[in-house]
Amino acid sequence: MAQTHFGFQTVDEGEKAKRVRGVFDSVAGNYDLMNDVLSMGMHRLWKAYTVAVANVQPGDRVLDIAGGTGDLARAFAARAGARGTVVLTDINEAMLRVGRDRLLDEGLILPTATCDAEHLPFASGSFDLVSVAFGLRNMTHKDAALAEMCRVLRPGGRLLVLEFSKVAEPLRKPYDWYSFKVMPLLGKLVARDEDSYRYLAESIRMHPDQATLKAMMKSAGFAHVDVHNLSAGVVALHAGVKC
Repeated sequence: MAQTHFGFQTVDEGEKAKRVRGVFDSVAGNYDLMNDVLSMGMHRLWKAYTVAVANVQPGDRVLDIAGGTGDLARAFAARAGARGTVVLTDINEAMLRVGRDRLLDEGLILPTATCDAEHLPFASGSFDLVSVAFGLRNMTHKDAALAEMCRVLRPGGRLLVLEFSKVAEPLRKPYDWYSFKVMPLLGKLVARDEDSYRYLAESIRMHPDQATLKAMMKSAGFAHVDVHNLSAGVVALHAGVKC
């Protein structure tokens, strides 16, 4: 069986999805709290920037992949309006349940689906916009997932990938210290889950850098890809337009 990485470990491809599911089963209940703690609230600004770049219009059809607790889907739905459609998906049922329940508590009913981004259950050309925030790095076959995202977009539709990336050189040593010392410790103290947050730090290091991901998106069928570095490259937003 072919092998891939799970953080810094090498595992069989079939094993990775199970392990990633276990991580997010573990962190689902504290996901938003830990995002606030670990990013010092910056994740909210990164997502707000993504929503601004998305520029969703009334009537748009939007697919939010690995949508977790529904932050982006909620913002997109407010802009797409009653004539639009926003679909919230995640491969992890526990994460999707947290997001769906939160949206319901706010009086917002959106279609949701538990599905694998590498095999999306939607017709070709179904959406005007596809988004994936902090989910691509956990996918086993990123090239296959990007190709699927391209397939379900209409010609001229856009893909937004918000993901941790390669930080600027002067910040790398302090960022590494924070990632491998502080993040697992906060995971242990706040969420009582040190291992999951150590994996998250490792998965960031194994994710393609800005230039590599841009090239991957072009290979998947996106004619033009812009890269927006946020917080000195801690996070990058890749915006691609389908041919």
